[in-house]
Amino acid sequence: MSQIKDKVVAITGASGGIGAATALRLAESGAKVVLGARRADRLAELTERITEAGGDAACAPTDVTRRADLTALVDLARERYGRLDVLVNNAGIGPISPLDDLRVEDWEAMVDVNVKGVLYGIAAALPVFREQGFGHFVNTASTAGLRIVPDQAVYAGTKLAVRAISEGLRQEAGDSLRVTVISPGFVATDFADGIADEEVRARIVRSRDAFAIAPDAIARAIAFAIEQPADVDVGEIVVRPTAQA
Repeated sequence: MSQIKDKVVAITGASGGIGAATALRLAESGAKVVLGARRADRLAELTERITEAGGDAACAPTDVTRRADLTALVDLARERYGRLDVLVNNAGIGPISPLDDLRVEDWEAMVDVNVKGVLYGIAAALPVFREQGFGHFVNTASTAGLRIVPDQAVYAGTKLAVRAISEGLRQEAGDSLRVTVISPGFVATDFADGIADEEVRARIVRSRDAFAIAPDAIARAIAFAIEQPADVDVGEIVVRPTAQA
């Protein structure tokens, strides 16, 4: 992965799951990773793990619902490494439930994290990419944005929004910026922990335990998109378990 070596990559939602797996894989391939997440203790542990293995990493507590935190994460990359090559907008939540439950606060939280968090990342990095004349957005969506199922209406709506925003950004980006959407299926993460509805949570856990794939499967897809030559833009990658409907 010679195209990854020495690239400066900022990753949100980096303290666990797909974000942590991506940080580890890219750092192992020689990237300089700048990690952001709300769980500062786990973030610090991951950063230490990378540096002890000979990688190069920095981190900052980052809540993607706060625009200033995204700006600070991008600023950290530039201050530490002089530039930013890639922003992986990965932070996301999924407290799914039937619409009849009227969990309006959960709906609002998904919009704030999954949609506004991506927009805040774009707002922080796009001017930097324009100034540099290069840059790459990698935005995490979901197969929920491709196939709508009960209990996931709002979550799916946020992921459809990520795909729409990303496609609009790609069309506006011109020939110097790249935009990639990653749409994972069932992945073995703590996604179910945020689901309050016991029946829905149990169903998700059963499916996860039956056939979910490892987070590194998504990390490999992200690495594939990043390692392409500058004139190759990988628009969207869908990665799901073979057993997923």
